[in-house]
Amino acid sequence: MGLFDTALSMLGNANSAEGGGQSALIQVALGLLNQSGQGGTGGLQGLLSQFQQAGLGDVVASWVGTGQNLPISAEQIQQVLGNGQLAQLAESAGIPHDGIAGQLANMLPGLIDHLTPNGEVPEAGKIDASSVLQGLGSLFGK
Repeated sequence: MGLFDTALSMLGNANSAEGGGQSALIQVALGLLNQSGQGGTGGLQGLLSQFQQAGLGDVVASWVGTGQNLPISAEQIQQVLGNGQLAQLAESAGIPHDGIAGQLANMLPGLIDHLTPNGEVPEAGKIDASSVLQGLGSLFGK
């Protein structure tokens, strides 16, 4: 079982009594950060690159860095990911398409910040499971 599968399994068990909305969105966000290859974002590094190419390099640099995270808008998320990918993510999470960009805008800065605690993007496949779980817990008060 891979890192993200383990984290998702633990998260799913922790949230099973609370309903699937938040848990499903977290699973989708983690999946987005873990995608690689054709059709995927290229994992965390690839996703950060997409934001940089869209002119949002300073925003994502703040998420990776050790200072305060700059906010991002739902419109900027939509610009980077596009309607097609957002529709797929919303369908996977079982949430309305019109709300997913805003929810990702709220979640991604903190999630990426916790995945890069030393201000460095870990190599593909080198994200520490305990960092993921700690980040999720602190982001959502668990």
